[in-house]
Amino acid sequence: MKRAEPGQQEWEPPAATAAPERPLLAVLDLGTNNCRLLIATPSARGGFKVVDSFSRIVRLGEGVGQTGLLSQAAMDRTIAALKISAERIARLKVRHVRCIATQAARLAANADVLVARARDEAGLTLEVIPAEEEAELAALGCAPLIGRRYKGALVFDIGGGSTEIIWLEKTPDGPQNRLSASVPLGVVSLAEAYGPEARSHKGFARMRADLKKQFAPIARQMEGLDVRKNHLLGTSGTVTTLAAIALNLSRYSRARVDASWHETRAMLRVVDRLVGLDVPELVKIGPIGKERADLMLPGCAIFAAICALWPAPMLRVADRGLREGMLRQLAKQL
Repeated sequence: MKRAEPGQQEWEPPAATAAPERPLLAVLDLGTNNCRLLIATPSARGGFKVVDSFSRIVRLGEGVGQTGLLSQAAMDRTIAALKISAERIARLKVRHVRCIATQAARLAANADVLVARARDEAGLTLEVIPAEEEAELAALGCAPLIGRRYKGALVFDIGGGSTEIIWLEKTPDGPQNRLSASVPLGVVSLAEAYGPEARSHKGFARMRADLKKQFAPIARQMEGLDVRKNHLLGTSGTVTTLAAIALNLSRYSRARVDASWHETRAMLRVVDRLVGLDVPELVKIGPIGKERADLMLPGCAIFAAICALWPAPMLRVADRGLREGMLRQLAKQL
């Protein structure tokens, strides 16, 4: 087996005789912080069988909030990850491919340079999608995890540069999007705005209060959402990491985290444990690690603000989202 580089999953090429009967689909989500690839094939039950995946933290949005531009270094890191993704897509001869870029590219005046480099250097067609479509894809990917006993769920996706909030309601025709919104605040932009202050108890409280004000107009639009009949459904590195800590995992495990249920107050107690810790202390917590440590508390502040405005007793955690939504869209087009 080929050993993975730092920030990269281990991967072993499938045997030449193990080609799937159903078509392979490849989707790539280039966010403000991460570049994520998923290659899968539709299963007979309507789900997907993962054939390969790749994830690398590229921090594409580093400094975009201050300059309005993608830096040369950030684009170089991103193109390196896109080349690896393209190699995996080519190795498996995937013909159905979609690649998207989100908030950092939306904000940057020079996003066209990144799109051109992705095409010329990695051979990938990169779409910069609007915030509304990002929210719809996240909801589509998470919809299968709405609990049977509930009328619906409040889906939230805490990204590097934006946070999407979607009210999904069950109907006879499947989950429907009642209302969705995208707020241009994420873990990278908050980390840059608040700096080391975010790690103090006082600074964290101020950041959480500021975020509650930012999200309050959305809460007013969703005042018909009954938190006793709807649960929270969170997808993002912040929420999956909190779930791993709550489950007392020494290292992250998707199999244990994805679709897990948690009492919201128990997850907020995990947040309380993390507030006040410095980066070296956060690094020592297995599921957080070095690459996420400086972004963990901004993500926790977003999570805490959402829980304050929508105090649903139960939370379900999804290690899925945009890419799974993209897969579902691609599968419908076959």
